[in-house]
Amino acid sequence: MKLDPAIRDQVLASVPSLRAFAMSLCGNVDRADDLVQETLLRALTHIDSFQRGTNMPAWLFTILRNQFREEYRKRRREVNDTDGHYAATLASHPEQPGSVEFEEFRTALATLPAEQREALILVGASGFSYDDAAAICGCVVGTIKSRVNRARARLADLIAIDGIDDFGPDRTTRAVVYQDCPRADRWFI
Repeated sequence: MKLDPAIRDQVLASVPSLRAFAMSLCGNVDRADDLVQETLLRALTHIDSFQRGTNMPAWLFTILRNQFREEYRKRRREVNDTDGHYAATLASHPEQPGSVEFEEFRTALATLPAEQREALILVGASGFSYDDAAAICGCVVGTIKSRVNRARARLADLIAIDGIDDFGPDRTTRAVVYQDCPRADRWFI
């Protein structure tokens, strides 16, 4: 596409004003230059939408302002992490084992006697105290404590939990996922 010399001269004459406007928006010379460059690129790409006889600088300033606002909206959701420290602390373990383990837990929970399952759900999942759970079930507190204890022990046997290390990802997965994370040891204590 061949650019009309008169339009080219209007665009070039607007560059110093565009740069000053970009500096007032950004406060950073490099960022302002990038913004002006992107503005000129967009203007030349869409030069056919410019109506001859209208105000070229106003059209360019509108493009620059819209470009700045668009980039600002995008950057607002970003975290400034130039050294990568924040990114190094982010880690998530794979979800597939969790789904399998949850299904194993649901199956094991269903095999418990109804009284043990009820007591465990009231105390463990619903957060009721032993006293409240006993009142709900219509029995003494000692019976609820016994049922919860037996239910926990039976579940541990059914899903093969020997200790705290059996919760969450296995040791190998943790070693891979958290190998570069300096605080990973705190997450599994």
